[in-house]
Amino acid sequence: MAGIYFRKDFPRSIYVKGNKDQSMPEALAIVNVESIKRNRFLDALRVQSSFLNLLYPMSRYTQAEWRALIEEAERDTPSSFPKYKAPTLGTTDFAKCIDHTLLKLDATEEQVDQLCDEARTYHFLSVCVRLKWVHRAVHNLQGSGIVVACVVGFHEGTHSTSDKTTEANHAASAGASELDMVLNIPLLKQQRYSEVYTDVAAVRNVAPSVVLKVILETAQLTQFDIIAGCKIADAAHADFVKTSTGFGGQGATVENVRLMKSVIGPNMKVKASGGIKTVDECVAMMEAGAERIGTSNGVWIMKEARDLL
Repeated sequence: MAGIYFRKDFPRSIYVKGNKDQSMPEALAIVNVESIKRNRFLDALRVQSSFLNLLYPMSRYTQAEWRALIEEAERDTPSSFPKYKAPTLGTTDFAKCIDHTLLKLDATEEQVDQLCDEARTYHFLSVCVRLKWVHRAVHNLQGSGIVVACVVGFHEGTHSTSDKTTEANHAASAGASELDMVLNIPLLKQQRYSEVYTDVAAVRNVAPSVVLKVILETAQLTQFDIIAGCKIADAAHADFVKTSTGFGGQGATVENVRLMKSVIGPNMKVKASGGIKTVDECVAMMEAGAERIGTSNGVWIMKEARDLL
């Protein structure tokens, strides 16, 4: 039955359950209510069903409107692209573009500790880990200014919206400052844009104060799909679009980074990830428009960069 409910595992949140008849999508949306006083919120629950629509991240556009928006963006894609300036090699500014990453399923405590030690040594912006390691990474990095990013729906992206919002909520509660969520790739390829939007917007709603990056897995997508993913992530108020998980094909390419940079809004950024192993590859992605690099080879890249100074 559709409605608004409290959940014991989300004491500061509510969730909205949809109808099977699709008058409201059959999905869960976690909505953070930390800033709302409980007594006033309970009063709000008594209002008519219009309140549901304010809380549940319903699609901003109809399917036809999404299609028209994406087609227009494709028509407006430039034939040539600017070259952006990368930070000076080996500097702190250069290091602050790197998300130092460890996403292996068999990662150990010792490897997570080493990841954090390396992040401190080389002044990386963040470490990116799976949910089980967020608390340990946050503890290790206390006082360093280095933030912890957590992947969500990794790496296939086909997890239910309920699972993604649960994971996002737990990651934020454990201290993650950034979330790298995988967009539902099959739905995107099927052009079910309203459902893709609802999925991303639900994660945005459950963690409104964190930096949200939406992973497209560009190696599996057409140019039209990439544009669609960028426009949907932008509409859902994500902070970044990200090329790849590093587990689903070729990874980042200069061509795809240029395309993504050209179609996102002014308040969004591009993260390049997947297969970036050298300083030359890193700089090429930055010059194509990436403002963040996700890599497990950050230490090697920084050593190589300093050797070139």
